[in-house]
Amino acid sequence: MRLRAWCPFAVLMICAMTLLQLAGADEKPAVDKLILAFQKAPPAPKGARAADVPKPMVMGLKNPESVVVAPDGKIYVTEIGEFDKDGDGRVVLIQNGKAVPFTTGLDDPKGMAAYLEWLFVADKNKVWRIDKSGKAELFAPPNAFPTPPQFLNDIVVDPESGILYVSDLGDRKGAGGAIYRITPKGLVETVADTKRWPTLNTPNGLAMDGAANLLLADFGSGELHRIKLADGSHEKLAEGMDGADGIAWDNHGRLFISSWKTGKVFGIARPGDKPVLVAEGFQSAADHCLDRSGKFLLVPDMKAGTLTAVPAKIPGAEVDDTPLALEPAVAFSDVKWAGWTGMNEKGAVVPFRPVILTHAGDASKRVFVGTQQGVLHVIPNDPKAAKSQVFIDLQDRVAYNDNTNEEGFLGLAFHPNFKKNGEFFVFYTTKKAKLTNVVSRFKVSKDDPNKADPSSEEVLMTFEKPYWNHDGGTIAFGPDGYLYIFHGDGGAANDRFDNGQDLRNLLGKVLRIDVDKKDEGKPYAVPKDNPFVGQKDAAPEIWASGLRNVWRMAFDRKTGRLWAADVGQNLYEEINLIEKGGNYGWNRREGLHPFGARGTGPSKEFIEPIWEYHHDIGKSITGGHVYRGKRLPELDGAYLYGDYVSGKLWALWYDDAKKRVIANRPIKDRTMPVYSFGEDEDGEVYFLTQTNSGQGIFRFEKAAEKR
Repeated sequence: MRLRAWCPFAVLMICAMTLLQLAGADEKPAVDKLILAFQKAPPAPKGARAADVPKPMVMGLKNPESVVVAPDGKIYVTEIGEFDKDGDGRVVLIQNGKAVPFTTGLDDPKGMAAYLEWLFVADKNKVWRIDKSGKAELFAPPNAFPTPPQFLNDIVVDPESGILYVSDLGDRKGAGGAIYRITPKGLVETVADTKRWPTLNTPNGLAMDGAANLLLADFGSGELHRIKLADGSHEKLAEGMDGADGIAWDNHGRLFISSWKTGKVFGIARPGDKPVLVAEGFQSAADHCLDRSGKFLLVPDMKAGTLTAVPAKIPGAEVDDTPLALEPAVAFSDVKWAGWTGMNEKGAVVPFRPVILTHAGDASKRVFVGTQQGVLHVIPNDPKAAKSQVFIDLQDRVAYNDNTNEEGFLGLAFHPNFKKNGEFFVFYTTKKAKLTNVVSRFKVSKDDPNKADPSSEEVLMTFEKPYWNHDGGTIAFGPDGYLYIFHGDGGAANDRFDNGQDLRNLLGKVLRIDVDKKDEGKPYAVPKDNPFVGQKDAAPEIWASGLRNVWRMAFDRKTGRLWAADVGQNLYEEINLIEKGGNYGWNRREGLHPFGARGTGPSKEFIEPIWEYHHDIGKSITGGHVYRGKRLPELDGAYLYGDYVSGKLWALWYDDAKKRVIANRPIKDRTMPVYSFGEDEDGEVYFLTQTNSGQGIFRFEKAAEKR
């Protein structure tokens, strides 16, 4: 896990949580109040009609060209001033609906990017770096460029590396245009120009597409292109946007492009989709950006001298993001966990670390809670339950350490016929071998239904992994009676061994086995209808591939669909619907974006996630369950999930007929890490977190019913 680039010193989880709590206590900048006024306005009618331009939030600007929201929430706008008059340009800070001078004496400031504590501004033939006080220093002078710039326009920063990319319009007649890369030390090199790319017309708007690709809006041709930064190759993604100017992503993979010539804003809901008109009526829509709430685009209108907040919604692909009137509440608050005292023999605190909650499916209504250290507890499904019983203690064979905290007791699944055969299955990191996970079968004690027999273990599968992280560990029985298993890609970063795409090994895959039969030489059988049975150079156990580190997958008990939340690496977290034989793209794709030097755009070879969110929202997705309980009918059919780092919680609805997400509604959270989710026999959903008090299990309640 890592924090955004503008906070490099906070690299530990505890620091991240502290900063998030502090951020929540900060008073919003005054300009946010202007945006909130638009958020409270009635929603636009549903349909495919573009929105009219709403009332501007700021007026009286002098040829505004670009807008950015800095990490502290402040909004800055570049003003060109009078055309063709050097020294009249400036950067202004928006305060209380007014433009306050921040940096003056610029020539023709156009594109602007915020990174760490600086603003970077493309100013005609040079790039400035501006500090928090408004002081500007020359970062890339004209003579630093391989070819003297003619008219620098847009600028974007890679938040992971701090590398800048800037476009040069050329002579505005389609000649001499270029795109440059500027390192953090101010060294400049050419990425693309009309010599290498003869049809490059008038390069304008820029946006990162992952860390290894750049999006370009061509003002002259009205086309959108993706450029692979490793070799400068490019492909056309969309067209028909004459005068294409600014580009901006929202936090869920939707792309917005403004047109300076036509005064329109277009949106692309998913990669490969055609542009849809989002808003029209501007005189000259320029370089826009997403506001801090993530719900609005801030659009400068150069000719009108305004800044306007436009809802970041694409007609025909609307997603309901209104908060639900629900909140977390402690479940099983009175339980004393057998054997857990909260400290060790030296007096050090030992938190209760639950990562598993499930049921046996035997009509007993019992709830089973497993800790990452290897203890499985059983309690009655009673809010007043007073004490747990240890169902099985596997600490003698489970390897867990806080320094390698993706290992341990990670998965549990009861056999569909558990009531008769007493079998259950576990996934854990073993002490018997280094960097090794196992899936084992156990049986319940013959004398006590609330105790299992530790000596009954039968190891079914063994996974040897190169690194300690990305273990995955979810195991679950499908409606077909087969056991589904997920193991991560092997760990470290970038999937350096390409395990996700290598069908010869089991890492980075969803597996499917028959635990009721045995093939020759195996303690299990491979179902004959598995997608790679009989295929050369492919493990027959594989059900789906191309996954990084699914942290929790679950079957919808009503539809039988398998949901999986895949933890991202650089920028995006994702939710997938797992299909037979599906390849989910890792490590060629991260979310809806190309990943790495071998990254690609959308392809028939890969299944795209149904949903993604950017690391500005959260940095480690925790998958949950589709709600099929009775306590909260308003959640029926919602996939409940959260984020380990930010602690945020959501309910997401997917429409099969429309084949898209129609709602992603936040649930009030407590800003605590979401470790895992679980489901009881009645279909009620819980989430789990580490605790020093033992009260680490939460359920959802209606906010109005809070006592």
